Amino acid sequence: MAEGDTLVSVDYEIFGKVQGVFFRKYTQAEGKKLGLVGWVQNTDRGTVQGQLQGPISKVRRMQEWLETKGSPKSHIDRANFSNEKVILKLDYSEFQIVK
Repeated sequence: MAEGDTLVSVDYEIFGKVQGVFFRKYTQAEGKKLGLVGWVQNTDRGTVQGQLQGPISKVRRMQEWLETKGSPKSHIDRANFSNEKVILKLDYSEFQIVK
């Protein structure tokens, strides 16, 4: 397996104006477009958090998207990524919005 195909899992939390701006919907769409699985949800702290899983090259593209782009009306102050680890298989079958 090539380096870019290694499966990884990473948790994320996005800070800024990320609730009420369709951030979860756009995150789900971008994750699906990249072929990633995982989940996204709003928090009580006004942030968005979740988990990404997939080939490391695609996860890196998604991390960049979460840090710099987001949904059209969002304003991202910062993105925290944590608990990154190599995985042998995906834990999810799709990219879900958790209510």
